[in-house]
Amino acid sequence: LGVAGVLGLLVGGLCAGFTLAVFMANAGGAWDNAKKFVEEGNFGGKGSDVHKATIVGDTVGDPFKDTSGPSLNILIKLMSMVSIVMAGLTVAYSLM
Repeated sequence: LGVAGVLGLLVGGLCAGFTLAVFMANAGGAWDNAKKFVEEGNFGGKGSDVHKATIVGDTVGDPFKDTSGPSLNILIKLMSMVSIVMAGLTVAYSLM
């Protein structure tokens, strides 16, 4: 792929990873806060259908904000480190 391919991979991974990480962190927090809001007595409080729905949302939201979003940071760092380590070989054997 050459230098241009590696740069495209890094830019694409950075843009997609950053966007997804921010989305997942914010969405997970919003779903968690929605459950707390309903448990305070709003929209029917505990035991209502709305509360059951917010429990499902919180079940999805906890992994979003706690694991999936922050793990994308590791992916971006790993892609950068591998690109730096392999930079010499990429330039030496590039067809462009």
